[in-house]
Amino acid sequence: MDNLITAVLVLDNDLVVTYANPAAEQLLCLSARRLLEHPFPDLLQHCSIDLGLVKETLSGGQGLTDSDVTIVVDGRQRKVELSASPLLWERSPSMLIEIKAIGHQQQISKELQQQAQQQAAKELVRGLAHEIKNPLGGLRGAAQLLEKMLPDPNLGEYTRIIIEQADRLRNLVDRLLGPQKPGHRQQENIHVVLEKVRQLVELSAGKVKIERDYDPSLPDIDMDPEQMEQAILNVVNNAAQILDDNPNAEITLRTRTEHQVVISGKRHRLAARIDISDNGPGIAPELQDTLFYPMVSGRPGGTGLGLSITRNLIDQHKGKIYVNSWPGHTTFTILLPIRR
Repeated sequence: MDNLITAVLVLDNDLVVTYANPAAEQLLCLSARRLLEHPFPDLLQHCSIDLGLVKETLSGGQGLTDSDVTIVVDGRQRKVELSASPLLWERSPSMLIEIKAIGHQQQISKELQQQAQQQAAKELVRGLAHEIKNPLGGLRGAAQLLEKMLPDPNLGEYTRIIIEQADRLRNLVDRLLGPQKPGHRQQENIHVVLEKVRQLVELSAGKVKIERDYDPSLPDIDMDPEQMEQAILNVVNNAAQILDDNPNAEITLRTRTEHQVVISGKRHRLAARIDISDNGPGIAPELQDTLFYPMVSGRPGGTGLGLSITRNLIDQHKGKIYVNSWPGHTTFTILLPIRR
């Protein structure tokens, strides 16, 4: 087992590690000496699978396999396949844990599949939005004509309600359609955009502490500053609203350079990475794969349009946005290609 690339652990009845192979040491970022005699749950900052179910493999005598498990080790989120099997030792019951990291190619394929699904959802919403918008103009115009022909001016209150609601629906449809054309591109420093966003959010959400961790060596990026400001502002505003009742609310804006980045199946030699992190409650796992779809929101009272618009704007800049989240931590990451 020392030569396997799959992480292998043996746990006793209390889920304490009694054996760990070298692959497990690498995955959990600890030596075998430090892993031994430690409870397995304490080695993970987060695990999406209920470890109580893992323990039941001992009492039930049946194995367990989950091919889509998220674990967090040393602040890094990883997608893995986890299997638990009972071991029938004479001296004491034990279980064998196998953890296999999901391959890079699998992750790219999943991203491309999600991108295709999001594009299909976006096209569906656009078509529906156009079908709604076309009759709204006629409805509004008819209400205006009717208002002029009413014998009693007091009845105009009802036509005004029709006009107001038609305008409200038109505004909603315009937001659903979102910006369709790239704006005016220029070479701009992303930190200028981030500072504008920070100032806007601090003015509207005074309780939230915003930390900055910028890489000053980051080169300028070809972008539309207004569109990029809107894209980032949507994410930071969402975080600030979710943290509204948190006395220790904190958002961190972080920038770094990334090398050899794959975006939409294309490799880029250099990219800017913008991380927007918060210490909120996290995003429900069932929402994470569809969070950027139109009309999907993880916030009570949210419209589900902000992140969809953000995704659209980032796509227009040939970049990508994704989220890593677990209880107490959420990070939205934006990758933007840098031309050199």
